Amino acid sequence: MEERAWDKWVEEALSKLESLKLLRSLRPICLPNQQRQQNTEPNEEDYEVFDGLQPWDRSSVEVSISKRTFHKWLHDIPSTGDEIVSRDGGADDELDNCKQTFKKLLLFSGNDYLGLSSHPTIRKAAAKAAQDHGMGPRGSALICGYTNYHRLLESSLATLKKKEDCLLCPTGFSANMATMVTLGSIASLLAASDKPLNDEKVAIFSDALNHASIIDGIRLAERQRSVELFVYRHCDMSHLNALLSSCKMKKKVVVTDSLFSMDGDFAPMIELAELRKKHNFLFVIDDAHGTFVCGKNGGGVADEFNCERDVDICIGTLSKAAGCHGGFIACSKRWKQLIQSRGRSFIFSTSTPVPVAASAHAAVIVARRETWRRRAIWNRVKEFQALTRISISSPIISIVVGSEEKALQASRQLLKSGFHVTAIRPPTVPSNSCRLRVTLSAAHTADDVKKLATVLSRFINFQDNCDRSSTLCSKL
Repeated sequence: MEERAWDKWVEEALSKLESLKLLRSLRPICLPNQQRQQNTEPNEEDYEVFDGLQPWDRSSVEVSISKRTFHKWLHDIPSTGDEIVSRDGGADDELDNCKQTFKKLLLFSGNDYLGLSSHPTIRKAAAKAAQDHGMGPRGSALICGYTNYHRLLESSLATLKKKEDCLLCPTGFSANMATMVTLGSIASLLAASDKPLNDEKVAIFSDALNHASIIDGIRLAERQRSVELFVYRHCDMSHLNALLSSCKMKKKVVVTDSLFSMDGDFAPMIELAELRKKHNFLFVIDDAHGTFVCGKNGGGVADEFNCERDVDICIGTLSKAAGCHGGFIACSKRWKQLIQSRGRSFIFSTSTPVPVAASAHAAVIVARRETWRRRAIWNRVKEFQALTRISISSPIISIVVGSEEKALQASRQLLKSGFHVTAIRPPTVPSNSCRLRVTLSAAHTADDVKKLATVLSRFINFQDNCDRSSTLCSKL
């Protein structure tokens, strides 16, 4: 029922755009040395994969900072970044000549969940594409920026997400913005007059803790007076059900993060799928932190909870577990055509550089085939839970310490002990809920996790659980 209704509305919107001559199309460019093989897909066996942790994987979780930077971080002194570059444009003398001025840190604050950013197969894919084509044609995908590399990446992501098609975007942020604005444009296109009446608008139901890119996209759609926003309490399905039941608008959309970036909890996917059947809404998820991490083949949170068919549009990023850069929207061909015609953040952005698209395509293949990486990261989750005796549900661990000063103090103590864990402060999180955001990676070892837990235990009361299972109390 809901699929037929939304398919009908999308089809009508596309017809309206066509009548207005506003329907936009991708313009594929055939790069010089691909002319004879543009229809030939690369053999996945040509992409080298490995059976376990390799030395190069450690570069994704081991970083170094200068003593000068270390001093600034300890005293919360603002930095413009120029302390690592000398005034004549060369490397800082201290950094260049004295290795002892570096301080090594173990990174527990990044989003490279599988440790793929340093994988040699992915590096080689980027290097070869750069040597062959430089950065590739520079323009939007609707003008000259769309190549065979982009299409291969889109196809692989559509297969991963079990969707009909996929639209590559410059970033995950722009992917969410483009989707939300497009949702609003349906109301404008199908309105009987220039301004949609209330019952012609699109009702968007958004989780209270959704990512900023979703929020900003909805705000932009609101400025066009084409959507009505309803915010439901975080993961509260009773509240969402009540809001949906009382809403008389026909075009309903529910949008949520699948795995929340600050709290590390999952959206209640099974309950959301049941509500979708009851209320006939369009179900949109932002799977930025779940893609490649969750599911047997890395298909994401919907794959993990076996509800991929219930998700209509899946938005994701290539800058986290893929270890690369970019965003994408996995959807039907109709939705793809509509978003590429109405999603302003896609239309007016330069396309992803060819080497980035090539490396991301390699990352999709490596992430699927190196299944040990998913096992490794979930083993680290289990180990952290066993060491601290707290219940966590994902590689994202939120340790709320309260005030901004307490969060900074905790981050400094970890820094002194050789751990890079950033204090998360307003406006990212509400006041008095400042926290340490710890993230685990497949490139971490069991010993890394043990060392971190030992240092954390000096100023975190693991047993004094707060309301949320992944939220802890501070001794500071």
